[in-house]
Amino acid sequence: MNILQNLFNPVVLRQEIVQASTQEFWFHAAIVVAITVAGFYFAFEFFKRARIIEDTPTSKIRSAAQGYVELVGHGDTLDGPEIVAPLSKTPCTWYSYKVEKLGDKHDQVIDSGTSDDLFVLVGKTGRCVIDPEGAIVTPTIKRVWYGSNYDGAGSDSIFDGIGRRYRFTEERMHPGDTLYALGLFRSVGGHSEVFNTSEEVRALLQKWKQDSDKLVKHFDRNKDGQVDAHEWENVRKVAAYFARKKHLNRKTRPVTHIMSKPENTRQLFLLSNKPQHELTQRYKLFAMGSFAGFLCVGSFTAWMFLVRF
Repeated sequence: MNILQNLFNPVVLRQEIVQASTQEFWFHAAIVVAITVAGFYFAFEFFKRARIIEDTPTSKIRSAAQGYVELVGHGDTLDGPEIVAPLSKTPCTWYSYKVEKLGDKHDQVIDSGTSDDLFVLVGKTGRCVIDPEGAIVTPTIKRVWYGSNYDGAGSDSIFDGIGRRYRFTEERMHPGDTLYALGLFRSVGGHSEVFNTSEEVRALLQKWKQDSDKLVKHFDRNKDGQVDAHEWENVRKVAAYFARKKHLNRKTRPVTHIMSKPENTRQLFLLSNKPQHELTQRYKLFAMGSFAGFLCVGSFTAWMFLVRF
């Protein structure tokens, strides 16, 4: 049963569907059903992304609320070591790369990676540190080139891929590029920081519990080899003291704004060099294409079952 070969020859395809063994039919049926479901899922997912971008107002860094926000500005690097793309050795703010070994029948990914180094979004009213780990990134720069050796050297020309053994793909964002960001925004330091003393105390107690010998050494006043209920109250008071001290120390520091992946899995974390309207249109086109695929493959799936049964 060769669906692709006879796709535009319905008479032959109908005959193959009828004559196919039960195992062969259900194998191909499972494939087209999976493609149908995937088309519907991606249509919904891309449309959801477009709506979230449209419905989330753009905030100013200086006055942004703590939580899920949208920021617009341009990218820049932090002080310290440069972020360098591994294949092209180009300084950047973010990169993703892939190295494939070309084969006669299929290609094999032998190396890949994505930057998780911090960089900065610079807006009109301030700066926000971006932690890109877990983000859906849409850069405007993508290079593909080929080489005979696994050293990143080669040519951008697709014709130079003939006879070459490796394909190199690299995506990058550069300092100064337009940067759109949608994610979890929080401010650390200064009087504006929201500090959860209870959470800090709980985390500190959990850390101390992991070293029970040290805990007993410092808080076992009656020397019975354990920390009883009365002594545990003293442990909590000491933990609360350190938590408040940590809070006061943070208040004296300059405010640092940070954007990262939201804890709520329903909220997207997007980074893009494309302007907001272009990103929205891109996702809408993807959604329409996926939905068209869902309708086409879904109709073909229904026809397969009608012919068979």
